[in-house]
Amino acid sequence: MMERDRATLDIMTGYVEREVVTSVALLDHLPGAERERWLPQLARRSYRFILGPGITGVTPDAELSQRFATAITDGIGKRYALTVNAVPGDAERFQVHLALSDGMPLTIDMRPMAGAPLSGWLPALLAMQLILLGLCCWFAVRLATRPLHQLAQAADGLGPELQATRLPEDGPSEVARAARAFNAMQERIALYVAERIRILAAISHDLQTPITRMRMRVDMMDDSADQDRLRQDLRELETLVKEGIAYAKTLHGAQEEACRIDPDALIDSLVCDYIDAGQAVTLRGTIGMPLVTKPQALKRILGNLVDNALKFGGAAEVEVARADGGRVAIGVLDRGPGIPEEELAAVFEPFVRLETSRNRDTGGTGLGLSIVRQLATTLGAEIVLRNREGGGLLALVLLSDLGPA
Repeated sequence: MMERDRATLDIMTGYVEREVVTSVALLDHLPGAERERWLPQLARRSYRFILGPGITGVTPDAELSQRFATAITDGIGKRYALTVNAVPGDAERFQVHLALSDGMPLTIDMRPMAGAPLSGWLPALLAMQLILLGLCCWFAVRLATRPLHQLAQAADGLGPELQATRLPEDGPSEVARAARAFNAMQERIALYVAERIRILAAISHDLQTPITRMRMRVDMMDDSADQDRLRQDLRELETLVKEGIAYAKTLHGAQEEACRIDPDALIDSLVCDYIDAGQAVTLRGTIGMPLVTKPQALKRILGNLVDNALKFGGAAEVEVARADGGRVAIGVLDRGPGIPEEELAAVFEPFVRLETSRNRDTGGTGLGLSIVRQLATTLGAEIVLRNREGGGLLALVLLSDLGPA
């Protein structure tokens, strides 16, 4: 627009200069009686001629007026004595005063124009071009950032099972390189974890034989005060090995496929098994709808929580209900000693045991809740621990539907 205005202004000043020179020369050669009749024909959109002294004023200071005044002065100023003054008012206006050869005063009344007016369709065209350019930019940005969005989704979906979908290695060179690096990283992590599982499995297998031999030798020992303690130590060692392998497997991710189940039937069956074994376990509430989840993982989670409740509280209460957002809430409650508030997050870490549980009767391996958290991750569930009023603990499982199956 600036370049257009400058070019138009150059053309207009040159045009005004030529036209004014021609018009003044014509008026000077016409008889005085005929000049008035020619004035309308010589008038233009930006200026007109007046036979008279015009309006006095100060020298024009506006840039546009000065430019047109200079052009007129350059055209006729060498032959006629000129004076130029601005005309007071809101609009920009100036007048050029001179005297023709016979002494008649002539005034050029000028209203300078900054440029040619815009066509009515031009703003609409510019707006359409801007909209089209914006759409093209939006499409280009979406096209360029789509692989980054896929990369972020793959990174968020990289869970313990390490089965995230490989990213397409296309798009801009930087994005393709990032996708290749991410796919290679997934493969390396999977290899490292698989190698760790094989090592733990081998260690577990190798430990089973000496543990069995030690148990046989203890059984062959004469009855003594140390015999029972040795048996207890061997049982703890065997439990630690089994729980360690179970934790490693859950960390690696269960291979179980999600399916549609009746959660009420699964939980009722679990509670009945405890009741048949003579344990004080009760069930309240129903869910009343099918659920797509991994049943064995869910059963393992609830089993570990109920075992903890029985171990520390002597009895367990299982409460089920629907929660907000279409989720299912399963609570396992006990009246045990509870957990100090500052330890509620730490107990999910591997091999973390509270001081009150470090004894032969209630002590565990410190892996039960870690296994629960890892299995919950594979189910997309949330585990919350809260101390109950009056003593005891609430372990709440907030379970989401895994989708159609």
